[in-house]
Amino acid sequence: MTSLRELQRGVRRALLGRGDAAAAAAVVEDGLAAPARLAIYRHHVFTTLTAALQATFPVVCRLVDERFFAYAADRYIRREPPSGPCLFEYGATFPAFLAGFPACLGLPYVADVARLEWAMNRALHAPPCAAIPAATLRQIAAQATGDEALALDPSLALVASPWPVDRIWRANQPEVDPTVTVDLSARAVDLEVRRLGDDVVFRVLDSGAFAFRRALADGEPVAVAAGRAQAVDAAFDLAEALVALVEEGLVTGLARRV
Repeated sequence: MTSLRELQRGVRRALLGRGDAAAAAAVVEDGLAAPARLAIYRHHVFTTLTAALQATFPVVCRLVDERFFAYAADRYIRREPPSGPCLFEYGATFPAFLAGFPACLGLPYVADVARLEWAMNRALHAPPCAAIPAATLRQIAAQATGDEALALDPSLALVASPWPVDRIWRANQPEVDPTVTVDLSARAVDLEVRRLGDDVVFRVLDSGAFAFRRALADGEPVAVAAGRAQAVDAAFDLAEALVALVEEGLVTGLARRV
């Protein structure tokens, strides 16, 4: 007798187009052949997951057109199907997939646009977390030993790209004049993405601020993060950087490194 786990594996293989035999043996045909029933279900799964990816990566879809996007999504779904039930959580590895997808080699900026859109999706669904009041932070900092790291707003993401992905994203919004063009050689960008209220926003940071905030986001102590920033920008001012973090409501706590 087939176990539940074996049946689940068989259905998974069938839905991903890797062979129907195991799942078909457990299907009651009732006027419609088992392979046909599985094909209907498989079509529904792929259609649903492709729509979920389109909702998360609308600019990528617009850049490559819907037919190409559907083709790329099909390849991606077969290779990396969802591991959880929440559709908005699906697609974290899609940017990396596009970066290595041979059909995208002529559009090298598409993967970074996808990285920006994933960061925006992540920010939108990040759990709310209140910022520490400046006075409280000063009290805690006065007792710091140097081993502490700042905990930042969980919606925060930092995206660096050699392409002007911010301009590409803005030029591909529905309300923008379709004749607008973007100079791909314009500049590299270091972007900060976060949620503000009910909106997700992004902005360009200078190299020092970006390096500092990325190091903090990676869990590095303030001193180490400052060193990273000063390595790319000799004019980096730690005091100003800390004040900016507090004023922008990005610091949610202190965490001692283990």
